[in-house]
Amino acid sequence: MRLPEDGLVLDVGGWAKPLARADWVIDLEPYETRGLYGSADGDERFSAETWVRRDVCDREPWPFADGQFDVAVCSQTLEDLRDPVWVCSEMQRVARAGRVEVPAVVEELTWGVQGPWVGWSHHRWLCLPEDGGLTFVHKPHLLCAPGRHLPAGTCDALPARERVTALSWEGSLPARERVFLGAEEFDAWLEQLLSSARPPAPASRRRWGRSARGRWRRRAPRWCRTRRAR
Repeated sequence: MRLPEDGLVLDVGGWAKPLARADWVIDLEPYETRGLYGSADGDERFSAETWVRRDVCDREPWPFADGQFDVAVCSQTLEDLRDPVWVCSEMQRVARAGRVEVPAVVEELTWGVQGPWVGWSHHRWLCLPEDGGLTFVHKPHLLCAPGRHLPAGTCDALPARERVTALSWEGSLPARERVFLGAEEFDAWLEQLLSSARPPAPASRRRWGRSARGRWRRRAPRWCRTRRAR
């Protein structure tokens, strides 16, 4: 999405790396401590006066008028929040269009991305683009169990753009939480999700190995062997 030169832009949750083009920022952390991961290129348009410090999930309307902004941007934030559905509803209230970015499912389901666990430790949600909006599924602890995640290294060969889900919207940003009523329903959904998120093994990665009878045969990709073993 191309940001308008003269339009009013809001950055939602941009504290760690605020968008320099934003005219306003709303975040839990104070203006003086911004930029944990640096800042976007260019001079900052926002200032201490246009930095609103508050909990964006507190179920109180943000201090902006309906349609006040031309664009609202929310990057790598929704997966962290306790109520991303509320945040999406407020974004579509205060802005006429926007863009959100969240970790792609393939990254959030891969072992060892950050440490000896699945995906990122501080993320609460699996975020899936559906029906022109986002569906949020609570990220359960059971993902660490054998067979319930993608093996280490799954994301290593993926370009950066495939490790992010980006969604531009105009007019409305549909958002919902999907709740599972039983283990069987969740297990079937997770298996389908793992299958769709798993990238195909490149031909160059296929390996040859000797069978028990001494014949050479092509080995299955590592993830296949891992899943059979589990």
